[in-house]
Amino acid sequence: MSNCSNDVLAFHDDTVTLPQAQRIAMRDHRNANRDRLKARLKSEGKPIPYEFIKQGSYAMLTMVQDPDNDYDIDDGVYFTQASLKRKDGTDMSPTEVKQMVCTALQDDRFEKKPQVRRSCVRIFYQGGYHVDMPAYRIRTSDSQYELADDSGWTLSRAADVEDWFNQENQKSPDTNNGRQFRRIVRCLKKFARSRKEWKNQIASGFIITKLAADRYVKNKDREDLSLRDTMKQIHNRLCVSLQVYHPITQHVEVTKGPADSTTQFLRDKLRQALADLAILDATTCTRKQALAA
Repeated sequence: MSNCSNDVLAFHDDTVTLPQAQRIAMRDHRNANRDRLKARLKSEGKPIPYEFIKQGSYAMLTMVQDPDNDYDIDDGVYFTQASLKRKDGTDMSPTEVKQMVCTALQDDRFEKKPQVRRSCVRIFYQGGYHVDMPAYRIRTSDSQYELADDSGWTLSRAADVEDWFNQENQKSPDTNNGRQFRRIVRCLKKFARSRKEWKNQIASGFIITKLAADRYVKNKDREDLSLRDTMKQIHNRLCVSLQVYHPITQHVEVTKGPADSTTQFLRDKLRQALADLAILDATTCTRKQALAA
């Protein structure tokens, strides 16, 4: 197979990973939301956040470039259970807490006002991306974290996912440029978002990250082989089962049953991509053909 390792690395650096300027802009918006929330809640005599914890692809540094600026930044806000009380001393409901956060984040400068969603408050930006701020309470009895969700207070510790990802990244054979496993995850997510019409049909970035962790094939000297072999392994895995489970709460399925349409779509697109790459195995394959594939 023609060696295209440097080409894949260059593509990753130029077209896949977020430029530093974009990361800084996102961080500034995140910090502005934090400051606004704390100031408003304090001025209104409402519960003050105990801490904020970044989460999701933003925390794992696996966000990829998107021509439509369709970015989802997750930033959790945490309150102590003791602070989330009504005037009569009873616990605030998840809906009340989300609404409190949403109201405090309102700003006349927003063209589209922040909204309460199922498990977060969403803040929209003109650039096309949004910040999701899930609200948590730290349980008094045992300090466990509970997410304010439409179904109630749900046990959840998003920071554990970041710890899990960082541990998986230790599998990489290198230590530079984010490490290989993280780069492969980014490239797989970029593939999944490479056609606009795929976005609402293909598996989520979180599902792809879990599949990559399960089937990652490291290669110290060949980035192109690592990517292709990992794609093969994920495809083979999805031919056996379309179901994927959460990496921390392993009994919780993150897909929707044995006929999940999003992982089926991913499997089928991987099959097509691998067929396109089959020319790499031909003894007559030129470097030009390899790069085109």
